[in-house]
Amino acid sequence: MSTADPAQARAAAPAGRRETFLPFSRPTIEDDEIAQVVDSLRSGWITTGPKVTRFEEMFTERLGGHAVAVASATAGLHVTIAALDPKPGDEFIVPAMTWASTANVVELCGARTVFADVHPDTLQIDADDVARRITKRTRAILPVHYAGQPADLDALRALADAHGLTIIEDAAHALGTAYKGVEIGRDSEVAVYSFHPIKNVTTGEGGMVVCRDEAFADRLRRLRFHGVSKDAWKRYRKGGGPRYDVLEPAWKYNMMDLQAALGLEQMKKLERFNARRTELGERYHRLFADVDGIAPLGHVPYEALHAWHLYVVRLDLDACTLDRDAFMGALTEENIGTGLHFPALHMATYYREKYGHDPDTLPNAYRAGETIFSLPLYPLMSEADQDDVVDAVRRVLAAHRKA
Repeated sequence: MSTADPAQARAAAPAGRRETFLPFSRPTIEDDEIAQVVDSLRSGWITTGPKVTRFEEMFTERLGGHAVAVASATAGLHVTIAALDPKPGDEFIVPAMTWASTANVVELCGARTVFADVHPDTLQIDADDVARRITKRTRAILPVHYAGQPADLDALRALADAHGLTIIEDAAHALGTAYKGVEIGRDSEVAVYSFHPIKNVTTGEGGMVVCRDEAFADRLRRLRFHGVSKDAWKRYRKGGGPRYDVLEPAWKYNMMDLQAALGLEQMKKLERFNARRTELGERYHRLFADVDGIAPLGHVPYEALHAWHLYVVRLDLDACTLDRDAFMGALTEENIGTGLHFPALHMATYYREKYGHDPDTLPNAYRAGETIFSLPLYPLMSEADQDDVVDAVRRVLAAHRKA
């Protein structure tokens, strides 16, 4: 975040441009987090240990069920799908508007990715399109709670119940999100969270799987650490026995205490962080209300608490001479960072070539993937920073508006 006076920065920069670069995202790391990390370093125990255990307990206290900390949300999705023991040809339904890992882990487990389209206004998975894609080989639906709003879980759960399917919620964007008054994860069969640095809470890298079934959670714990019966903390702490057994081959996806040290303090501040994100997100809506050529995403039509992980807007290609990528480049020249969440995944080379997709296969996702981009949104932003973002968008539009 810029520490310079915004008025001075604008006066010094050409044509109103910021003097300093505003990053797309920046984590809020305070003295509490630093002290926790230092405590881990001084303790002599920096890998999986007591702080990871306490971090997991924070999630079970908040959401109920069982919590399994992992190295990333990708790792969490991977072990979750692997724990379902998919067979070749089994199908997992995934929205086309998501990060690559949601589908990649399906492929890595030897199953098939079936993409579903999204609602054009919210980019949440379209349950009606999911219904059209269910077959006898379908094993699970993987909704993504996109940008911090919840997918329509009632509609998806009705489909899952009717067809005997598992719902694995990709909640990477949804820490603190609620659906019809219930926080995501509390009523979820499985929910997977991310703590990447751009997320609402960070551990540097890391993830958490929250599930209802104790036996399933135990399997996830084996799959996150070589398939062995005891992790290092259980073997090396006082009173821990050295012998372990390998129950099945698996991965090394464990979280470290160094990461959990950050998370322990970050989770205490989640409501504060999300409240600030909400203030900024709603203020963006007001500032863009009269900007022709830019349309923010809409709100879901059911009761929801928005975690405001991302602020995503759509560029009207009929109003601007630039395509979306060039528009983002022009904002970079204005010293405004942006993000792309996401190009339509079904059009990525691997998935396009394997499954024969084209732009008409999932038209809403394709259109969104060519027009959306994300603007800076994080608690350390000031209103002056936000004004700079909106002013830059206005200038780029004015300079490249179609006649």
